[in-house]
Amino acid sequence: MRVGEPTDWGVYGVGATTVTPMVLGPRLLAAAGAGYVIGLFPSADVAARLAGGDHDLRVEGTGNPGGMNTAHVLGRRWGAAVAGADVAKGTVAAGVGRRLAGAEGASVAGSAAVVGHCLPFGRRGGKGVATSVGQVIGTVPAYLPLDMVVGYATAKLPWFRHRTRAATHVASAVWVSATALWWRRQWPNPGADRPTWALPAGAALSSAVIAARFTADADRVAAFEDGRVDPGDDGEVA
Repeated sequence: MRVGEPTDWGVYGVGATTVTPMVLGPRLLAAAGAGYVIGLFPSADVAARLAGGDHDLRVEGTGNPGGMNTAHVLGRRWGAAVAGADVAKGTVAAGVGRRLAGAEGASVAGSAAVVGHCLPFGRRGGKGVATSVGQVIGTVPAYLPLDMVVGYATAKLPWFRHRTRAATHVASAVWVSATALWWRRQWPNPGADRPTWALPAGAALSSAVIAARFTADADRVAAFEDGRVDPGDDGEVA
């Protein structure tokens, strides 16, 4: 069977053709590698250098190099810029993955970008929430409004002590469930690809990594939210 020959099981690849499993495997590996590298881009570090003042966002505030902590330490404009850059990492990674390995590649690369953001070599990573939003935009954009509503509504519920973490966990669970339904029922996916197994798999991997990062930083974040750590502190919890 020739690469690009239509099949019932084929995967939509570069140029809307299909590829055999033997070809798809290396392409998925390439998509994963590309996504991980894109996820490594240190948005918060770049913002800290541009803002001046010798800030270290891995030490100050919550210690998380993401948009929210950047807003706490450097101001809202810098926080918005970092959040936007982190979202772009997920979206760009999905686009690159799609070029390399079609629909499966988009999901694999998008989730790999989240892994790269959360678990970079040699330095402390972020929590990956913004990058996962970019993954949603790049793989199942129709779900984005629901994702925003779920996260916002959960964060507003009064019985959650640490609302950001609770909202993220609930939104992640709904995301995985929704993408599984998208795949199994083959719902329309305007702006992206025909749903495949990689859609819920990528959502599950990203959600697991994000949950692990929230768990690892739970004490530090709780101390910050309870007022025991100031934005400019050196990382010690009172």
